[in-house]
Amino acid sequence: MTKPLVILDQHFRRVDELFDAATFARLKDQFRVEGGEDFPMEQSKRDALLFDAEVLVAARPDLSADDIARAQNLKAVIEVSGAFHGELDYDACFDRGIEVLSCSPGFRPAVAEMGLAMILSGGRGLVAEHEAFRRGTEAWLDDRDATDFSLFGQCVGLVGYGNIGRELHRLMTPFSPVVSFYDPWVSDTKSAAKCDSLNALFSNNRVVVVTAAPTSENRHAIGDAEISSMATGALLVLLGRAHVIDFDAALAHAEAGRITFATDVYPSEPVPKEHDMRGLPNVIFSPHRAAAVHGGRQLIGEMILHDLEAMQKGTAERMLQRANPDQVAALVAAQKSIEADGRLPGT
Repeated sequence: MTKPLVILDQHFRRVDELFDAATFARLKDQFRVEGGEDFPMEQSKRDALLFDAEVLVAARPDLSADDIARAQNLKAVIEVSGAFHGELDYDACFDRGIEVLSCSPGFRPAVAEMGLAMILSGGRGLVAEHEAFRRGTEAWLDDRDATDFSLFGQCVGLVGYGNIGRELHRLMTPFSPVVSFYDPWVSDTKSAAKCDSLNALFSNNRVVVVTAAPTSENRHAIGDAEISSMATGALLVLLGRAHVIDFDAALAHAEAGRITFATDVYPSEPVPKEHDMRGLPNVIFSPHRAAAVHGGRQLIGEMILHDLEAMQKGTAERMLQRANPDQVAALVAAQKSIEADGRLPGT
């Protein structure tokens, strides 16, 4: 029997970044995989393969309505950059019943782990005392009452309660924190209390972690007013996208000593070497590395294989994120804005 054709045009991702060896071998055993090289596929080759392909896996799928009309066997388009981009004609996919899936859930273990590391580092003053030790100004046996705190029983607010927010909540469980969240796309849940406003979330929690996906509606939704409502000595952690926050306001509050700000993302990346933020106190910097750990993205490959197998069986369960026709336009618009600001592609 002829194997279903999968076009794997994943560059800029490496194959071993997305798949461990066993998962990739299973994929090739069950499907005819074309591509899967650590360089871009030639456009002419991809176009020729589209006539027979059932699935296109690509970093930035760029199919027009005409492409989709020619791809008569196409059942699914899977992006592996971590965002829905504007080069794909989503309406044409939806009209044909072609599933559009995002790999974004596959980042959740590594990114949530980084979030936990930032909370513990920021709360216990590890980075601040590390730098003080280098200068010879460390505080021996000092409780640092004004700034440091334990995560045990701590009030933690999550802006965004999707894949990463829920995984971070799970990782924090041994500390028994009091967790609340703000997310207009999520209904009330038994696992955490839902806040009605960002201001309530920021004013009622010692730790606030931002994991929200960027949309056309939430650009700079977290501004000076919300950050000002945080108690002195609070910790703000940014794991999602700088699109969602007034980044300069967060830096200003950290510089003033009101809060500690830990961030993995920036309005423009990479940050210029001469940028003033590099010298600011009370800021923990990470150069967009939340998912950058060996094997940290290989859950994506497992999810791809799982969902392709489910499609072949005719079952509806998916591990990847389906594009929602009511929401995808807002996500695409936000991604265009992020890239216009100078953000590096992907995650």
